[in-house]
Formats: sequence, C-alpha cells, structure tokens
Amino acid sequence: MTKIFIQDLKDYVGQEVEVSGWIANERSSGKIAFWQIRDGSGFAQAILNMEEISASKWAEAKKVTLESSVKIIAKVSKHPKKEEYELQVEDFDFYQIAEEYPIGKKDHGIDFLLDNRHLWLRSSRQWAIQRVRNTLIQATYEFMAKNNFIKIDAPILTPSACEGTTELFAIDYFDTTAYLSQSGQLYLEAAIFAHNKVYDFGPVFRAEKSKTRRHLTEFWMMDAEMAFVDLAGNIKVQEDLIRFMVQAVLSKNQAELKILERDTKPLNNIAKPFHQITHAEAVKMLQKMGSDIKADDDLGADDETILTKKFDNPIFVTHYPAKIKAFYMKRDNKDKDLALCADLLAPEGYGEIIGGSQREDDYETILSRIKEHKLPVKEFQWYLDLRKYGSVPHGGFGFGLERIVGWVCGLEHVRETIPFPRTIYRLRP
Repeated sequence: MTKIFIQDLKDYVGQEVEVSGWIANERSSGKIAFWQIRDGSGFAQAILNMEEISASKWAEAKKVTLESSVKIIAKVSKHPKKEEYELQVEDFDFYQIAEEYPIGKKDHGIDFLLDNRHLWLRSSRQWAIQRVRNTLIQATYEFMAKNNFIKIDAPILTPSACEGTTELFAIDYFDTTAYLSQSGQLYLEAAIFAHNKVYDFGPVFRAEKSKTRRHLTEFWMMDAEMAFVDLAGNIKVQEDLIRFMVQAVLSKNQAELKILERDTKPLNNIAKPFHQITHAEAVKMLQKMGSDIKADDDLGADDETILTKKFDNPIFVTHYPAKIKAFYMKRDNKDKDLALCADLLAPEGYGEIIGGSQREDDYETILSRIKEHKLPVKEFQWYLDLRKYGSVPHGGFGFGLERIVGWVCGLEHVRETIPFPRTIYRLRP
C-alpha cells in the first residue's frame, strides 16, 4: 500500500493508495456519498459507493462531519470530463469525528472569521493565499542566492529608529528603552562592507494608527543592500526580482490562482519592461486626473490607486522631493532638492510594494542630515562610522511581502495575506 499526497494523484491512476486528510465538504445521494478531502497538498473528491464497502462502514460513513479527520484506502481514477483525479473509496478509518464546525457554508462577517482565524485558515481560499505566499518567499530566497546576495539577520530589538520614533513600539529593555524594528536597513548597510550584497527577511513593526486596507502593525519585509550600485542598478535588481517572483507563482500556483478566481492577464504583463516616471511627472498626471496633490506632497494611497489604474504594468516613481524622504537618501547632483529614490507601485490599484534609494555615502553630509531630522547623533555614531572607513556608493530597497501577496492574489485587504494579522484593533488569536 502506497501512502501519497493528493497533489500526486495523477501519478497513481488505477492504483490503490492510502490518503490521510480532513473532510472539507460532504454530501450524499442515495447509495453514493461524496467527500471532499483536504490533506494540505490539495483537494480531491472521494466517492463512497454503498455496494463497494461493507454495511458497517457505510453506517459509519453517515457519522461524518465537516473537518473530521480520516484515513482512506482508495483506487485513483481520472475524472471523465475534467483534468481532475478522484478517489474511489474501498475502506476508511476516522481519526476523529469532529464536533459541529463553527464556520459553516453560510456567509460570516469578517470579524467572526478573524476571531476564528485559526480555523478560517483551512478554507480553500485561505489555503490558496498561503500557498502563493510560500511560493513568493521561496522565490525571493532563490533569486537572492542566484544573484550572490548573503542573508544577514538584522536585530528586531533596536536602540533607535530608521526614520524617527513616532511609528515604533517602545518596550522596557532592562534599564533603558528599546524599539521593535521597523526595518533592518541600517544594519544591512554595515554588512555590505563585508559581503557586498546582502539581504534580510523577517518581521518588522509599525505603530502608526492606520486603518487602511494596506496596513498591518506586524508584517514581513525583505530588505536588500548593495555596494557599488547607483539608482539605475538598484532599480534593475528590483525589476528582475519582482518578475522572478511573479513568474514563480504563475508556474507553480495555477490551481491556487484558479481557486482565488484571479485574472492572470495582469500578472503575465510583468514580462514587459516596467514603467518609470518621476515624482513631478506623476504629480502632473494626478492633477489632470482630479487629484489635489501638490508638487511637494508624497503620494497618498488614493493617488497610488488612481495612478496604477492608468498603467497595465508596475511603475517606478523616482526622484521624490528630498524633504519628504528619509535622512539617509542621497540627493540628486543635478537638483539637490530631489532624492535619488524610487517607489515601485503595483498595477490594478495596489500601490506601493517596494521603496528604495541610493544611500548617502559622505560622512559630513549624512551627519548634517541626522541633525536636520533631530535624531540622536550618539545613537547613530556606529552608522556614521560606515562613512569613515571605506565608504562607497551604495543603495538598497525593501519590499513588503503582504502587499505583494495581496497584489498577486488579487485581494481587497492585506489582512488575508498573513496567517495571523495584527492591526490596531486585533491582537488575537
């Protein structure tokens, strides 16, 4: 007897196999019962025929409930009309008959579903989202390894902020105050002097009291830093990475995208070169489309939505006004009021998924920027040291995993992109 996973049924047509899983759905019609089995790798229909199993097993089968766990012995068959494979049950044993499942077929409110997130994760839609998320994570690691990046794990507990402390969670740290990290970027900058190209990938925390569909208080970010790179080279790496990630999903997750009813045409468009416009050009476009954005304003969520619906492909918006960007961004030699930075906006109204820039590499300049932003010089002395000992042109970027998952899956809200979302109103389960 061969024990297999549902994802491998196609390789065992006509053979007797053992499959263990859970009852995701069930119905019966006279002498035939249909169980939808979920085993983690996929879903399949198991067919029980009263004339093919014993009377005692048929009676036991009637006890089935949603989410009961079961081991079945069955022969694999191909569906006569669809590209699907079924299980013709010969025998089965329940591991457990589940109690009445809280999440039924009726519609439930989002708060109820989030209160029961530990169970909601089992639904086919949530299963598909997390499988796509996993592919995006694995594709990131694969791309970085192929392109000679070294993974450096930045600390989660930090003594100071990258961009001010207003959006950080402060915690008591023995006899001082520490903060939960909002980015590993500054620490990665230190590592480029040892390894040239580095990245980290882990949870970060933002304490801003945002209620939008794009914000979480805990999310996963991949930060990358590179020595001897300018803005153009930085952008090239980002474009190659996003293309690699999306192509991985299109290659490996067609079944999941079908469950999500995701139109894949926009995802296939990423094969084209990404668009590039300056912040000034974006402002002019937005003003013509009815936005009240001003020349020195950052792009708001509504502005990003309007702008990205105009294009069928991701857009790099470059050269933002320096005064609305972080202290570590290098200024443009042609116009000192502009930063050498770029945000990547996903199409279909999804907005920013990556932020990046060339970093300021001159000691005196970065020192003056720290003072201008009223940041504690003492806390950043180690960061200043990087500009004293072998400073080089360098740059980097960071992507928010959940925003990419939301875009690729075509989701309306970022809260479904992470297994257990944390927002300003939600800390449980």
